[in-house]
Amino acid sequence: MDRRDFMRLSMVGAAGGLLVSQDLFAAGVNASVVGGVYYTKEAPGRWKGKEAGHLPSIEIAKADANVTVKVMTAHEMKGYEHYIVKHVLLDKNYQYLDEHLFDPTKDKVALSTFTLKGYTGLVYALSMCNKHDVWLSSATV
Repeated sequence: MDRRDFMRLSMVGAAGGLLVSQDLFAAGVNASVVGGVYYTKEAPGRWKGKEAGHLPSIEIAKADANVTVKVMTAHEMKGYEHYIVKHVLLDKNYQYLDEHLFDPTKDKVALSTFTLKGYTGLVYALSMCNKHDVWLSSATV
């Protein structure tokens, strides 16, 4: 199995954890996977102290029916040694919207821009680090 296939399969597993827990989030319950399968500001799990460089920040801009979502992770891109692998954008129901895969030999910053047409509500951004797992943030459109 090559590295890219491994990373894709890892992301599928992480996304599966999100889908299983979506009903718990809707009910306002802190799912047991938070701080274990993926991490948040409130639940950094074993990566406490790593939040600043791993949590994706989300910036929203609206123009007519289009919504531009910029996702930035303030993380170093040290080649394949330590970098952000990808950003994944999910809708309010934790359904996949789009993703951006980074090339650590070319990308100097972990910045993704997504365009959504007519979208409103919550969006979730996942930031995947090759050493420090998957981090989740949200914003309202």
